[in-house]
Amino acid sequence: MIHSCPIQIRMADLDPFNHVNNGSQCHFYDYGRSLFYEEAFQKPIDWLNFEYVLAHLELDFKKPILIHDELVCETEVLEIRQHSMRLMQRLVDKKTQTVKGTCVSVVVRIDRQTYKTGLLPQEDCISLQKYINNE
Repeated sequence: MIHSCPIQIRMADLDPFNHVNNGSQCHFYDYGRSLFYEEAFQKPIDWLNFEYVLAHLELDFKKPILIHDELVCETEVLEIRQHSMRLMQRLVDKKTQTVKGTCVSVVVRIDRQTYKTGLLPQEDCISLQKYINNE
């Protein structure tokens, strides 16, 4: 199962070449991850108590994103580990199905008091399992 959400492209996202700026694309992935967490864990995120942090980010910019592209951010789980999950995200033009960019991230569970990694709760692992692409 893949989580998908629409992305609104704004004028402020454009660079001098009229392409969406690389930094804005990072925001698109953040937004997609946030909505993914809410769907996977079936509750709104309480950012003051959320125990997952981004530990690694790997981006590939494949095609320019333009202001009139109908963009969606797709998110799926590549791997669930003891202390982390690895996610794959794609920015896709909904009209043409062209993949404009990809993002692989590692998200780690931490203890907010000690900043040490913690085990993923079993219920989170079960919730995330359905987003693993088994193709």
